[in-house]
Amino acid sequence: MKTLKCDLCEHEEAAETFEEWMNKLKPHYAEAHAEFMKEKGEQTAEEQMAEMQKWMAENKTRFENA
Repeated sequence: MKTLKCDLCEHEEAAETFEEWMNKLKPHYAEAHAEFMKEKGEQTAEEQMAEMQKWMAENKTRFENA
């Protein structure tokens, strides 16, 4: 089991896999970082996909190295 902080604040979630950790963060992001999510929603679909792929790669590495 690994425990990692949100990449935007001090909130922590624990999970066995990256996918589980990411799914646990979704409600936190929606609640605590609604403005950030709204800004991302205003990007083009291509920009959103690029940002998501970058986030996934960076945070998967961070999870695996924890």
